[in-house]
Amino acid sequence: MRRDFLKCCTAVGLGLAAPTFCSSERARASIEERDEPPEYGGPYYVVFNASGGWDTTYLMDPKGIDGINRLYTSDEIQIAGEHRFAPNQEHAQGGMSNEAFFAAYGDELLVLNGLDYSVNNHSPGARYMATGKLDSLAYPTFAALVAACQGASCPLAFLTFGNYSATGNLVAMSRVPYLPSLQRIANADSIEGNARSPYHEDFALERIEEALAERRSSRSDQPLLPRQERAENMLYAAQVNSKALKRITPFIPNEIPRQRLAQQAEIALASFKAGVCVSANLSIGQFDSHANNDADQMKLIPELLEGIDYVLRRAEELGIREQLIIVAQSEMGRTPNYNSGQGKDHWSIGSIMFLGPGIAGNRVVGGTDDGQFARPMDPTTLTAVDEGGIRVRPEHIHQSLRELAGIGEHEAAKRFPLAVPEQERLVGLWQGSSTGT
Repeated sequence: MRRDFLKCCTAVGLGLAAPTFCSSERARASIEERDEPPEYGGPYYVVFNASGGWDTTYLMDPKGIDGINRLYTSDEIQIAGEHRFAPNQEHAQGGMSNEAFFAAYGDELLVLNGLDYSVNNHSPGARYMATGKLDSLAYPTFAALVAACQGASCPLAFLTFGNYSATGNLVAMSRVPYLPSLQRIANADSIEGNARSPYHEDFALERIEEALAERRSSRSDQPLLPRQERAENMLYAAQVNSKALKRITPFIPNEIPRQRLAQQAEIALASFKAGVCVSANLSIGQFDSHANNDADQMKLIPELLEGIDYVLRRAEELGIREQLIIVAQSEMGRTPNYNSGQGKDHWSIGSIMFLGPGIAGNRVVGGTDDGQFARPMDPTTLTAVDEGGIRVRPEHIHQSLRELAGIGEHEAAKRFPLAVPEQERLVGLWQGSSTGT
């Protein structure tokens, strides 16, 4: 039974392991002391990745001048509270328009404009945005790091659906591509994940558990080779995690949504609600609009916003909305000019959005000039300035995210320092009141 469960985990790319920061003996003792891992109660972290490079001037950093955009002019730029955004209701190809999104969430939303990606190639850009470290392949993504710090023993601590997903060997990376896969994992002791068709009756399961416990007890004092010890630890973890994963079952929807982000979201949200997941890395691609920029962005930006809206609405229904922190980002922006194919090429300046508990909304910090170049930011006032200030890069964002999550001094975070000078830290990013231009 347990062997079949582990095979199922392998089939869907699911990693299950004992807590990373315990020694193998402590891990085994910890597993033996309880029937299953305790429920993780939040906060939960969702990182949305607009893979390929979004055109921020068609979203939260509008220009409407000098041909930077062709679908609106500067006098058509919309305003909602402190937010300025591009109008796209008439041009959106499905999904959720900017107008609807900012009307619904502007009061909760923090936007940072003028983010300097420093590079304009996909792979290093995605890595830099995900980890805050450009020149290393060893650093974990923020989603993986926060999972390791706050719930490494959760069976699905870090869920990822694509984009850069390195873990720094801190926590298992879990990939559950489809809702039926989640059903099978949640009910690993049942045929094809059907809880009504168990492989064993309850009394048989109890006897199996007793036999395994006796075997574990009889071997507890025997020296083991490292490979054998690791294998047994994996078996013990699979035992307790299979029980915890059953908690997901009530929260798996009967109908599979059509939208690709909504499908990812249902897997993540069910896992959050069951207390077996800390963070999820959600992703949609095709933003790399080298040709027909306007048509592509008017399809993809509304799809992204619809995905964020779906997550927030479903989280409300599940009663975890107040525990959900959202980051929406991309690895690059698009140039302020069009190429001969009516597309836009790679641009190393962009924006990022945040929403959730501990984040003061209705705010815009930083900024770009009329040519879509980043303006330096005063890190103490968070305003764009013409002289002095710093160029805000991903490491500044990640330093602040670590502070928001309360993991800046965690052992795991210290293993991957960001080396942001104290004078460059973004003071009051989450609770300040400054507005950029």
